[in-house]
Amino acid sequence: MNPNRHENLHVIFIPYMAPGHMMPMIDMARLFASHGVRSTVITTPANADRFSRTLYRDSLLGNPIFLETVNFPWEESGLPEGCENLISAPTPEITIKLIRAIEKLQPKIESLVHQINPNCIVSDVLYPWSVDVAEKLQIPRIAFSGSCFFSDCVSKCIKKYRPHQGIESESEEFVVPNLPHDVALTRSQLPDILKKKTDFTELFERLRQAEEKSFGVLINSFYDLEPAYADYFRKDLEVRSWNVGPLSLHNMEVDDKAERGDTASIDAQSCLTWLDSMEPSSVLYVCFGSLTRFSMSQIIEMASALEDSGHPFIWVIGKLLKSEENDSRGDEWWLPQGFEEKIRDSSKGLIIRGWAPQVLILEHQAIGGFLTHCGWNSILEGVCGGVPFITWPMFAEQFYNEKLVTQVLRIGVCVGNLQWKVWATEEGPVIDRAKIREAVSRVMGEAAESEEMRKKAKELRDLARKAVGEGGSSYKDFKALIEEIKSYTVRSRHCQK
Repeated sequence: MNPNRHENLHVIFIPYMAPGHMMPMIDMARLFASHGVRSTVITTPANADRFSRTLYRDSLLGNPIFLETVNFPWEESGLPEGCENLISAPTPEITIKLIRAIEKLQPKIESLVHQINPNCIVSDVLYPWSVDVAEKLQIPRIAFSGSCFFSDCVSKCIKKYRPHQGIESESEEFVVPNLPHDVALTRSQLPDILKKKTDFTELFERLRQAEEKSFGVLINSFYDLEPAYADYFRKDLEVRSWNVGPLSLHNMEVDDKAERGDTASIDAQSCLTWLDSMEPSSVLYVCFGSLTRFSMSQIIEMASALEDSGHPFIWVIGKLLKSEENDSRGDEWWLPQGFEEKIRDSSKGLIIRGWAPQVLILEHQAIGGFLTHCGWNSILEGVCGGVPFITWPMFAEQFYNEKLVTQVLRIGVCVGNLQWKVWATEEGPVIDRAKIREAVSRVMGEAAESEEMRKKAKELRDLARKAVGEGGSSYKDFKALIEEIKSYTVRSRHCQK
């Protein structure tokens, strides 16, 4: 392939400032650049530090990828210096301030886009104003949803048919109408915005309108993972879209995998050396993403279950959630007293505080299961690693993703969380250690159920790699997308004449 084939095409990428949104967007920008498309990422200085080394390595290969930054209004927004990403917010109060500060970036980014004058804008769905910028420049705006076809279909059908409105109990199951499968949910697993008016109701209406006005939607998935929902999304819901995933598979070098999203808090090689000492499919990987927080009582139950499970594990722990009213808690990276020392001395587990080299870990042959919050990036990375799941969703579209894994693909089991909530508190139900142990046993054991899940997971892993390879479904969709952007550019220039 001639790397300069699309040298006259310039696409800008505007990722939202949260790891789950930013990582696949950066991967996508790098994918465009690897095909010779001039690609420019717009973000803020602290966020640029998370991936600038990766982009620099790409530029050394001759890929036309560039980085532009706009200063973040952290001081005027009452934020700590360098707090420019949702992962940096230690309290709910600061998180809200950060979201408002991100909104203030619109004029700066819009001005920069006009200066660059690209051929196309690829922006996160959480930037609905970018569709208006694209209209002014007479270029296409393509939305990046950050999730999958399945969850988008579930979301749209619930909004359209409102099946939960006739349900009296929060714990009673209902089936989402008109989907290719019977997908069962409870009212308690739905986002608050579907059940009542919230501070974000107006925003989500703007997101819907912006999607309808966009050129189309990019989905980080592959056709063979959810064919019925890719078809339903495009034909029944009539949303123009392209599947271009799994984007994480475009990280081919060890350094790119180890630094994907941020610099790992553990030396990647030491982590891999520890895994090398374990039997194949024997290790449970436990990670709940960058934003999930648990109460101390829940961490106690989790620690006990992992210790008693009989399986070695890697546990990536997050910080405790604090509040402005009470920020006097002790260690942010809290674990039961003596737990880490006991696990380390027994060589039974590995504790990672903060960012982990997740892609490298999940593709290691020693990993036999993944206990996850069901963020879409984590689900895809687990699929690419060929491992089955233990699902523990918390908020966003994570409960929908859980149903894809457990009810449609059948490559995982639920730990049993039924309550959608953004903030972890001491109140609310706690999943006890017995339920956690049972779920671990079902996935990591030697029963027929476990073997069947492992077999299906490995089949999906092979299909994922085939999809992004030359001639695969995602490869073809991506090539078609580039041609459509080029055609739009030609038509636009002709009309302007």
